[in-house]
Amino acid sequence: MKIAEVGNIVEFKDGLQGLVEKVNENSVIVNLTIMENFQHLEVEEKTVVNHKRYKIMQSKDA
Repeated sequence: MKIAEVGNIVEFKDGLQGLVEKVNENSVIVNLTIMENFQHLEVEEKTVVNHKRYKIMQSKDA
C-alpha cells in the first residue's frame, strides 16, 4: 500500500476527492474544497481518511 504525500489528490468514500494537507501515522487530513461541486455536498471542508480507505488519484509531481 502506497501512502499519500502532502499535495497528492486522493479519492475515497464513493468518489469524494481531496487534497492531502497532512500525513499522520494511520491517516491523512484532506481538504475537500478542491471539488467543483463542494458547495452542494454539505460536508466539512476538511476530513480525516485512514490510509486503507483512499486511492491516490494524482501525485503532487504530476
